[in-house]
Amino acid sequence: MPYYCGVDIGASAAKLVIIDEAAQTVAKAVRRSGVDYAATAEACLAEALAAAGLARDDIAASLSTGYGRDNVPWADGRMTEIACHGHGAWHHFRRAMTVIDIGAQDSKVMHLDGAGRRTSFKMNRKCAAGTGAFIEEIAYRLDLPLGDLNGLAERSTRDVTLGSFCTVFAATEILERIRAGEAAEDIVKGAFRSVVKRIFEMDTVDGALVMTGGVVAYNPYLTTLVEESFGAEVLVPPDPQHVGAFGAALLARERARKGEQPC
Repeated sequence: MPYYCGVDIGASAAKLVIIDEAAQTVAKAVRRSGVDYAATAEACLAEALAAAGLARDDIAASLSTGYGRDNVPWADGRMTEIACHGHGAWHHFRRAMTVIDIGAQDSKVMHLDGAGRRTSFKMNRKCAAGTGAFIEEIAYRLDLPLGDLNGLAERSTRDVTLGSFCTVFAATEILERIRAGEAAEDIVKGAFRSVVKRIFEMDTVDGALVMTGGVVAYNPYLTTLVEESFGAEVLVPPDPQHVGAFGAALLARERARKGEQPC
């Protein structure tokens, strides 16, 4: 049986997925991207192959995506994260949809029609607001483990509005909130709302609303706040952090079936 590999080298984390001919995930890996993307991709591949009991020759085709997609020498081709996240999300829900992906360094809003074709997209690259970097800064300023933020936000009993979108100015505002005696959980919830507000201002929603990415995977309370802001149910695919890598593996499989040349 042939297998297919997709690797998503993000600015913060590298994700890799191996699927079989039936598009079932047989192994996956995730690591910090670090400073050597090629080495990280190689380590992810070795880990996933070992977990699946496969050899490198068992991979019929592979495709890279993400910020560091050009730094995967063994990949047969590469595509943008817009294409791969959209393809991975549509595989699970197969309807017209708007996909919101909150990444470490950027956020994306993608629109797909009922056949899975991308009709438009918007991307936030110029500011950390609305991204995982903003949430990491909040954890740093509150001196809290990043993994604790979601639970704190869920326990919040009141809204604390952060007036600043800018990460630098928000950090100063958070210090002022702490000095004013605001509870940490209320500050965290306010920070989450700030992220969602920035996403809300990027674009509108058409069709089903889907969220992907590692930020959502580790902070599922964000989906609740997005539902409140957009007035729509949020659908989250299985393993949202790996959707980009999964979409890349699907596209590698499709290209191999069509006999297309790598790009």
